[in-house]
Amino acid sequence: MSGHSKWNNIKRKKEASDAAKGAIFTKIAKEIAVAVKAGGPDPEGNSRLKDVVAKAKAANMPNDNITRAIKKAAGAGEGDDYEEIIYEGYGPGGVAIMVRALTNNRNRSAGDIRHIFDKHGGNMGVSGSVSFMFEEKGSIIISREDFEDEDTVMMDALDAGAADFVPDDECYEVLTDTASYYEVKESLEAKGYTFVDSTLGPVATTMAVVEDEEICNQLNKMLDKFDENDDVQEVYHNWDN
Repeated sequence: MSGHSKWNNIKRKKEASDAAKGAIFTKIAKEIAVAVKAGGPDPEGNSRLKDVVAKAKAANMPNDNITRAIKKAAGAGEGDDYEEIIYEGYGPGGVAIMVRALTNNRNRSAGDIRHIFDKHGGNMGVSGSVSFMFEEKGSIIISREDFEDEDTVMMDALDAGAADFVPDDECYEVLTDTASYYEVKESLEAKGYTFVDSTLGPVATTMAVVEDEEICNQLNKMLDKFDENDDVQEVYHNWDN
């Protein structure tokens, strides 16, 4: 079930306007800065940076921009020091939402995130208020259009050590344990697979079904506002949309 929300998040970003794509590139550059400061500027020796670079390419971020962001982050003492914060809460219809932010001003971010929750019929909770409904896993998204043979993809994923395989109408989601994420990813890459997205992070263990159209519209508006916020990097939820 987890593939539904993940894929819709990705589609929302891929269908963004040019202005919104510029904002996405800015967010990715921030991710690159954090990854470089944590593990160095060489993607081959820095798994987190390698993941962010792959995400940048999937978002069609120009190679020059990626290289420039890495070089800037590698410069001694350059740029802001960003803090990673997870905000938790409920959206309309009781949908559980986790918001991952990178910020240099936690008061500003907390106020902005709380405002988005409140304005769109939700409420921000304390740490742990919804995280019990999620599990830390690796998530690798493969396009069905690029790899049409579902049985082959499933067998390759399981042979690589995947914990679960979730097919959807437009994609496959390969789920891994945290410890085996990079091993599974590299094994699939060696077999020629390319990924629409790949991340380590919270994956919902139970999904929330919302049938009311007005509530669905509220949820979409809320998720759009989170995406538009400069500090928000990822939004995880259990809405089965």
